[in-house]
Amino acid sequence: MSEQTAQHGERFDVVVIGGGAAGLSGALTLARARRSVVVVDDGRPRNAPADGVHGYLGREGVAPAELLDTGRAEVRGYGGQFRQGTVLAVEQESAGAAEDGDVPGFAVRLTGGGVLRARRLLVATGLVDELPDVAGLAGLWGSDVLHCPYCHGWEVRDQAIGVLNTGPLAVHQALLWRQWSEDVTLFLHTGPEPDDEEYEQLAARGIAVVDGEVSALEREDGRLTGVRLAGGTVVGCRALAVASRMTARAGFLASLGLEPVELEKAGAVLGSQIPADPTGLTAVPGVWIAGNLASMTEQVAGSAAAGVRAAGALNADLITEDTRRAVAARRNVAARAGAPRNVATGIGADPSPFGPAGMEREVSERVLGTRRHGM
Repeated sequence: MSEQTAQHGERFDVVVIGGGAAGLSGALTLARARRSVVVVDDGRPRNAPADGVHGYLGREGVAPAELLDTGRAEVRGYGGQFRQGTVLAVEQESAGAAEDGDVPGFAVRLTGGGVLRARRLLVATGLVDELPDVAGLAGLWGSDVLHCPYCHGWEVRDQAIGVLNTGPLAVHQALLWRQWSEDVTLFLHTGPEPDDEEYEQLAARGIAVVDGEVSALEREDGRLTGVRLAGGTVVGCRALAVASRMTARAGFLASLGLEPVELEKAGAVLGSQIPADPTGLTAVPGVWIAGNLASMTEQVAGSAAAGVRAAGALNADLITEDTRRAVAARRNVAARAGAPRNVATGIGADPSPFGPAGMEREVSERVLGTRRHGM
C-alpha cells in the first residue's frame, strides 16, 4: 500500500467489520449485488473452541474454521476483499463533504495505521464471553464447559451434566438441560437458592441439588471428570453448563455515539448489545449491525440470516442514494445547457432536446413509442 493510500484510505461502498457468519453472509450478499466490499477481521471467532456448528441446515456439524474458510472463498469469488486486523476507531466524515441528503461516509482506522473509507458500515463483531472465576473452567470452555443446549446438548446426551448456579436463571437452565439427560445436577455455587416452587420442580424432574461453592474443575486427559467443592468434595461430572456474561465487542463505535445497552432477564444481566431496528440499522445513519452484536442469543444460522437481511437493507439505502445523485447530475446537465427551470419541480420548460422537457420526451418516445395515450 502506498503512503498516500494509507493516509487517505482505500474507498469501498461497504466496510464489513467482523468476519464470522453474520459478517461473511452480509459481505457475500453485498458482493453479489456488485458492491465494492471489504471485510476486516481479527481472526478470533467466538465459537473457535467448539467441535462443530450445529442447527445450521445443510452444514450440520461442520467445523467452525471450515465454515469460515468456505465463506471467505465464496466472498472472494464475487470480488470481496479482506483485511486482517483490528479496528481501533470509526469516525464519521465531515458532513460538508457529502452531497445534500447523502450519508457523509466513514473512516475506519486499523491497527498498524491503515485507514479504510466507506459509504456504509456493517458491523458484526459479536460478543465476548465473560466466564465465572473457577479454576480450570476457562480451559474447558467450548468442549466440556458449555452454554447452549441447542448447540451442544446432543453431544453430551445421557451423560452426567452439571449446571453452575451464578444467577436467578439457573433453575431454568437445569430444567432445560434435563431434556438431554436424566443425570443433571445443580451446583448452587454463588447463585441464589431456589424457592420452594423451584425445589419442587427440580425434585419432580429428578435433578439433584448440591450445596456449597465450586472451587475447581477436575479433568483427566484434557476432559472434565468432576466438580470440586470448596470443602474438598468432588462430584462426578462429564459436562458443565455455565451462563456466561455476553459483552458486546463494540468499543470502537463509541465515537459514533453507539453504546451497548445491558439486557436483563429475571433480574439478571445477561450481557450487552447494540440497539438496532429489525434490519440491523442503528441510530446512526449508514451503520448496520448483525449477529450477536444485535441479538446476543442468536445461533450461527440466525446470525447468517441477520447478515443477509442487513446487507439487503443497506444495499437498498445505497440504491436510494445512487438514484438521488443520478437525478441531481441529470438536472445539472440540463442547467448547464441553459434550460429554464421550474422552481417547484426543477423541470426545465425549454423544449430543446438538451433541456429536461426534451430529455423526458426522448425517454418517453423510446419506451412507449406510438402506443402512448392521453399525453
